[in-house]
Amino acid sequence: MANFSFSPTSRYYDTPVKTLETADGSNLVYLARRFVPPVSRFATLTTHAVQAGERLDLIAAAELGDPLAFWRICDANDAMRPEELTAEVGRRLRITLPEGIPGAPLA
Repeated sequence: MANFSFSPTSRYYDTPVKTLETADGSNLVYLARRFVPPVSRFATLTTHAVQAGERLDLIAAAELGDPLAFWRICDANDAMRPEELTAEVGRRLRITLPEGIPGAPLA
């Protein structure tokens, strides 16, 4: 059986592992589909105005302290395609607390 061990900071951390039995009797182990949570599950800390040439991993490093947390910005901005978030200069991206953690509204 495959070992799916994800860090608590991974987008796949709580994603269920499933098994499919194939016609020949072997088992195929896979991760269940991960759905992007509704933006209402995120408390906004601040916003970030996209600058020309910026990359989402660099924004995540600057705003969240971890370039691998770019997916949190995607989730908070309801983005399925990360590259679309930085395509428009001046676009304001929501920078949020992790999903489900309550916070004060943006001041």
